[in-house]
Amino acid sequence: MTRVLITGGGGFIGARLARHLLSHPPASWGATSSLTLTDQYPLPIDLASDKRVTAVIGPLHDQGALFASGFDQIFHLASAVSGECELDFELGLRSNLDGTRMMLEGLRRAGNQPRLVFSSSVAVYGPDPGLAMPEMVDENTLPAPQTSYGAHKLMCEYLIADYTRKGYLDGRSARLMTVCVRPGKPNGAASSFFSGIIREPLAGIVSVCPVDSNVSHPLASPQSTVLSLVGLMEASRDTLKRRLAIAFPAVNVTVAQMLDALERVAGPAVRARVTFERDERVAAIVANWPRAVKSDTATTLLGFPGDDSFDAIIRQYIDDMRASGQADTALKGLL
Repeated sequence: MTRVLITGGGGFIGARLARHLLSHPPASWGATSSLTLTDQYPLPIDLASDKRVTAVIGPLHDQGALFASGFDQIFHLASAVSGECELDFELGLRSNLDGTRMMLEGLRRAGNQPRLVFSSSVAVYGPDPGLAMPEMVDENTLPAPQTSYGAHKLMCEYLIADYTRKGYLDGRSARLMTVCVRPGKPNGAASSFFSGIIREPLAGIVSVCPVDSNVSHPLASPQSTVLSLVGLMEASRDTLKRRLAIAFPAVNVTVAQMLDALERVAGPAVRARVTFERDERVAAIVANWPRAVKSDTATTLLGFPGDDSFDAIIRQYIDDMRASGQADTALKGLL
């Protein structure tokens, strides 16, 4: 039996990943598998009621015995987000660094050399007084994080690389793009507005953009992110050819281009619901992130498809809301 763990399994990407794995189990799992989801909060009802799922609810740093119980594959997605880490330094360290180190130690004690995919972030890149950040970063760009969140992610990347070097596990770190469009309410991430300026107008609600329209950032759809996570888990070590992190596929786009796409897909009345009011705290954080990312390993070597365009990302969100029965509220501004 293949034992699979998803940390942060109740979150947006974690839950979507779990549903994908349940409906499309990888061939490498064999005839039987076991899926364990751990999160601080209760799982979505469909996952909590699925007999194939074991739920473990509670803080990551309380799950030492669980991590040492012998999993074969682990998707480590649990994390305090960027805005939270800037506002509460201790929370970020406890959630992101201490929790990850405890998990790695549990996996080492289990002794079965599991395969681990860690969700890092493009926030590991940033400008430094002695090192300018290029207009487009790639996997050979020296990381220089300018937020606590980015620093935590980079430290965890190096820990996982060292545990891999020592043979305790087979670790793969992925620098995820900002996922857009996220449904529901805004979260504490500084990047939350990238979804908000699409999600709220489609729901008929005015959205305030806290940065200038020329701000550029790499984005990816939920589906592209999930497929890339599964693809990275399934990739052989010989094919991957590296212990260090890879960058996932991105659509490099400015805020203005995002709104142009929104108008093409949903019309000028929907676009008109976006207003601009600069928030210096958010703008300062975003200014230290990459404007564009190139992801050769993911797209060329591993063949991850990514997204065709930002128009396609918006259409994916609209299709998801219709398929989930949420169109009456989520697409109220479009109907």
